[in-house]
Amino acid sequence: MSRSTPKAGFRLGIYVFKDAEIVDYAAPYGVFSVARRLDPALDAFLIADALRPVQTQAGMTVLPNYSFADAPAMDAFLIPGGFGTRQEMYNGRLHSYIRSLPSQCLLTSVCTGSWIYGHMGLLDGLPATNRKEPDRLEASGAGLVPIDRLAQIAPKAQISRSRVVDAGRIITAGGIASGMEMGFYLLERAGYDQSFIEDVARIMEYADAYALYRSDRHIIDQS
Repeated sequence: MSRSTPKAGFRLGIYVFKDAEIVDYAAPYGVFSVARRLDPALDAFLIADALRPVQTQAGMTVLPNYSFADAPAMDAFLIPGGFGTRQEMYNGRLHSYIRSLPSQCLLTSVCTGSWIYGHMGLLDGLPATNRKEPDRLEASGAGLVPIDRLAQIAPKAQISRSRVVDAGRIITAGGIASGMEMGFYLLERAGYDQSFIEDVARIMEYADAYALYRSDRHIIDQS
């Protein structure tokens, strides 16, 4: 996919909900925060069902910038993972909100956030990913590794083990820390060149990891 110039004022809306995984939403936000040092027109913000404090994983509480009712303009909508995704799969208000977003708005997720798109049937026929490494409970056999659960939730999806999977409008990232790669990849989808993105990674002292994970992508050619 060739992109010559960045989209002016690219805006990333990150959904926060009860028991969202902290690093899943904080990592992509952090990438955009550092990238704003190089281009202040970039924007990232938190959005929730309602405009009130949201207690995410481990008791960390955040205040969203917008509610669904505010309908903020954005170029990409991101759903993080976390224990709360088990409830969010059945959140009809969230599903209605996602379906109301304009077609040019990218739908993205980190880790188990892709379960929600899968439950909605949005991953049918598309490649998608999720967390591949089990936690202790999952390793004990008491639960499924999230990528295997995704295969159950979305049996018509093409399960990929890549770090970032770009299926066109829908982009999924697999792994608790993969929000970093999602943040960098969204800069690429926004049209920023590699020198810009590599500079952001350098400033974050993440250059080696960025170079390593950049090759771990599954991208459908949209040209």
